[in-house]
Amino acid sequence: MHVLPLLLLVAGSAAVAGLARRTPVPAPLLLVAAGLAVSYVPGVPGYELDPEIVLPLVLPPLLYTAASDSSYLDLRAHVRPIALLSVGYVLFATLAVGWAAYLIVPSLPLPAALVFGAVVAPPDAVAATAVARRVGLPSRITTILQGESLVNDATAITAYKVALAAAVGAGATWAGGVRAFLFAAVGGVAVGLVLMVPIHWLRTHLKEALLQNTLSLLIPFVAYGIAEQVHASGVLAVVVVALYLGHRAWEVDFATRLQEEAVWKMVAFVLESAVFALIGLQLPVVLKGLGQYQGAQAAWYAVAVFLVVVAARFVWVYPATFLPRILSARVREREGSPTWKGPFIIGWAGMRGVVSLAIAFSIPLTVHGGASFPDRNLLLFLTFTTVIGTLVVQGLTLPPLIRLLKLPGRDVQAETLAEANAQAQASRVAEERLDALLDDERNALPPPLADRLRSVLERRRNAVWERLGAVNPVTGESADDTYRRLSREMIGAEREVFVKLRDHRYIDDEMLRTLLRRLDLEEAAAYREAA
Repeated sequence: MHVLPLLLLVAGSAAVAGLARRTPVPAPLLLVAAGLAVSYVPGVPGYELDPEIVLPLVLPPLLYTAASDSSYLDLRAHVRPIALLSVGYVLFATLAVGWAAYLIVPSLPLPAALVFGAVVAPPDAVAATAVARRVGLPSRITTILQGESLVNDATAITAYKVALAAAVGAGATWAGGVRAFLFAAVGGVAVGLVLMVPIHWLRTHLKEALLQNTLSLLIPFVAYGIAEQVHASGVLAVVVVALYLGHRAWEVDFATRLQEEAVWKMVAFVLESAVFALIGLQLPVVLKGLGQYQGAQAAWYAVAVFLVVVAARFVWVYPATFLPRILSARVREREGSPTWKGPFIIGWAGMRGVVSLAIAFSIPLTVHGGASFPDRNLLLFLTFTTVIGTLVVQGLTLPPLIRLLKLPGRDVQAETLAEANAQAQASRVAEERLDALLDDERNALPPPLADRLRSVLERRRNAVWERLGAVNPVTGESADDTYRRLSREMIGAEREVFVKLRDHRYIDDEMLRTLLRRLDLEEAAAYREAA
């Protein structure tokens, strides 16, 4: 791809994603719709999704940022339902959808149908979790969807490789497939376990935030590349490393954390926007090679496969939710008895995404002996329609469905109270530490500076409690909100003076940058991001 089309893709998708923030439509859906609309605009270059780019260059950073932002403790607490979805469901969907496709398309051999089943098996939970955060799903459901999305790609890619070996006549057997699957899974986890400790040690011993963040950008590609080099799962290697580093991120200095958060937010925003736009832009590519399957016949195949994909997830989710509770008293005691509503949302949230398309485009043109891969272009079309169908139908209906079912959302009041109690405990220990330090004559401070340390600590302790209390009847702000707003006004006034002094040549640009950076740090401390 040339530079200009790539720049247009990134800029256009970022603009659409920014626009989506001002609309009730989730960004992934608007990006797909924009890609579909733009794909037939005259003069727009062809964007063919290249699996050699998406899988090794786009998937690792998206997995890394998702895993590092996830809670290792929450994922561990829900490991059973996550494993049942990310491994059990993907294998079940591979067989169920593959068998259904074999029955629906008369010319499709069973091995090729199983390849297709593996292609469309993994849900892409990026869109689902984006909707979940927006409408306030219960944290348990959000955690399960996030955990599923971290691991299911590894299961699907391994299942695809096994099914593909059988389809192209490479002499694959079920026993060999199981061995390959276990090796990929165990090997991927092992690579992650081997890499995570030395990488964390390096992160904590590098003294410059710039070097630490450069290392951070390389980590997902290094983990993925090493695992794939030994034929293990690069996806699992990235996830293991990211979970460990995210769990121990507090051991890295504050400058690295602040820079890293900003860098990875930008990377995730650009990549997610671009890949969802790319999905829509694939329409001309998949239609161009459809060949003999046109009109009503292709549409029938697409609708039938879409319905099978949606139904198969419900067929798996409900037994996987309730059977363990029926069979195990321990599970009943630990996890309680859910209603039908939670599993229904998890079942309906099985939207497919760019990973399915990337795997589909990696299906070879020929099989063993030089013959064409059976119905490859039709499989590309069915993958595309399944991805679009799940994103549009399920994605658009998920928010109103969640509201209709009236699932209990996050208890903001309880979360704020827990935050306030945690801050109170930390502040009490910090105050005791400050008193002990000030008792040492080596730490002697003038009273105004000592009082300033105590006032900053007091404000931090009171800020959370104020969110639970009364607000200003005129502005609707808490006292802490007003404090932050006034701080920004004061800092803004100082900033204008510094700029005027620079413009009148009383100070130079280097001094201006020094003064502005000082104000920026104070503003960052005074005004915390609400999200």
